[in-house]
Amino acid sequence: MTETYKWQDGENGNYDTLVPANTNFRTYANKIFNACPEEEPWFGIEQEYTLIQTKTKFTTWPLGWPHNGYPGTQGPYYCSVGAANCFGRIISDYHYRCCLYAGIKVSGTNAEVMPGQWEYQVGPVEGIAIGD
Repeated sequence: MTETYKWQDGENGNYDTLVPANTNFRTYANKIFNACPEEEPWFGIEQEYTLIQTKTKFTTWPLGWPHNGYPGTQGPYYCSVGAANCFGRIISDYHYRCCLYAGIKVSGTNAEVMPGQWEYQVGPVEGIAIGD
């Protein structure tokens, strides 16, 4: 989470004072966390995403979907293994490594219920660090 600031008109008429922008939610969250330093809140989040094929008759079509129809029921795809059920594993693995290299506290990943759909989990992380 990035802190954003805007210039505010100072006493001498120059824009020389930085104040948190209205969208700087990190500043507001920090005030709340710092109000009770004895508390140690832990957070975890997950983010789902879908990989899209590029060479199909459709402008956007999920990876692993048949080119002329829809996939079967979701049962074999959730947390799947094997080439017939798992689409985009290498991309997900590289994404995981990139997150770790960037310092993101990724703790897990898994294939989701739809072919080409993935999820990664961040945390548990203490306090404001969940946004980092």
